[in-house]
This record gives sequence, C-alpha cells and structure tokens, in this order.
Amino acid sequence: MLITIRHKLSLTLGPGIVRSVQHVLLTPQTGPTQTVREWAIDMPGFADAASFLDGFGNRAQLVSQHRPEAELVVSVSGVVETIDRNGVVGRVAGEPPPALYRRPSPLAKAAGAITSKFRSGPKGGQGRIALLHDLMARVEEVVGGAQTQSQSQSQGGQSQSQSQGEAVTAAAADFAHAFIGAARGLEIPARYVTGYVAEHGEDAYWHAWAEAWDEGLGWIGFDPALGYCPKDKHVRVAVGLDAGSVPPVRSVPVIAAPVLELTVAGQ
Repeated sequence: MLITIRHKLSLTLGPGIVRSVQHVLLTPQTGPTQTVREWAIDMPGFADAASFLDGFGNRAQLVSQHRPEAELVVSVSGVVETIDRNGVVGRVAGEPPPALYRRPSPLAKAAGAITSKFRSGPKGGQGRIALLHDLMARVEEVVGGAQTQSQSQSQGGQSQSQSQGEAVTAAAADFAHAFIGAARGLEIPARYVTGYVAEHGEDAYWHAWAEAWDEGLGWIGFDPALGYCPKDKHVRVAVGLDAGSVPPVRSVPVIAAPVLELTVAGQ
C-alpha cells in the first residue's frame, strides 16, 4: 500500500533565544514492514543537520538555528510503501536487546485493573500471542471506558484547546502506555512506537501504538487505540520506552547569556 504523508507541526521557542538545537525524530526507515520511497523534512537549518542512529536504533537529526524565530515550523512530506505482515516486525538488526524494554518508565506503568486477570496464565511459548491479544482487548476495555466516562463528565460548554490531531495522538498514547505497562508488569518486553496511520482512505495522521516481544516472531505491533495489530495502514517512525523518550521534535534552547562587568580592586 502506498501512503502519502503531509505533516506540519510548530514549536513555540519564545523570545531571547540566540541559538536553538532540535533533536528530530521524524524520519522513518526502510524495514520488514515498509519501504520509504520519498521523504523530506523542511525546517530552518535542516540542510546542515547531523544525522545519526540513536540508542534505540531510530534515525535522528540534530538541527541548529542561530537567532531562530519565536515559532518554529516543521513540514514533513513523503511516500512510504507498506506491507501487511499482521503486525509482525520481527528482529531488526542493530537494535538494542529486547530486555531493555522490560525496564519501567515514567509514563508506562502497570495497572492492576488490566494485569490482574493475566498474572496466573501462561506468558511464554505458544500462549504468549494469545495473551497479548487478550491484553490489547483488556486495555481497550479499561482505558476506552475511562476515556468515555471522562469525556461525558467534561461536557458542559467548555471549548477544547487541542486540535483534532493532537487529541487523537494523546488518546492513542494513553492506550499505548497502558498496554506497555501491563506487558512489562507481566515480564514481557514492550515498547512505544510513533508513526502515521491512514484509516478508511483518509490522510495519514500522527499516531502511537505499541510493540511486544515474542521469542518466536520477534517484535509484534499492537494498536489498542484502534483495536487491531498494525497491517499496511501504519508507517513506523521511531521506538522508545514511552512517549517521553521519542517526541517528534525536542527543542534545547540556548538563552543569551547576560553581560558581566568585572571590576578589579585597586583600578
């Protein structure tokens, strides 16, 4: 499936910045589930960016601007051909060992309401795949129910400050974090995935889901926000411990230093 992506995001850097550095995670890589046909990122300073593979195996760029505007606009465009592998990514060369993704992280914590019914069941071998699918369904039930209740309680004429795309991403992150925390609580390595999804012929939008480790198949994607394993509608961009470790753009501003006057005694 050919997926065309157009994505624009902006960051408010604020006044008084003489130099700013952005850590950018917006470049997908060709792999078992996708082939990147075209890809371009347009932002000030990107032509001179340093490109490298980070500790998670993601393609990253460091982009510098001197005296940047108060608002930084980043435009992404590309074409990616995807393959339906029923969510199976497999083993990817050059990535850290799966055990790294057993470690706890601030945003992905195990919830007893999700994990309690799975603690006594089989967690390895042939039973793991069924367990992970049941876990995805349980996350959808618990987190989806909580979000529905929260939305119904918050209705009352107040306007929403989030755009539709931002709201979708925030909700997807909640589902992904719940799945990851539950899997790790059951001693199963799991990680956070950012990327794009094109549903029902719509334009691809920024999204988040999870991947869990199976000794036989390797990494397998699970999208509890949508209720199925990623097929050919998902474009993988970056992976990490949770959303805090893989933001699409992380800005590190350099504030202008104050001028100090030095007075020497006796002069």
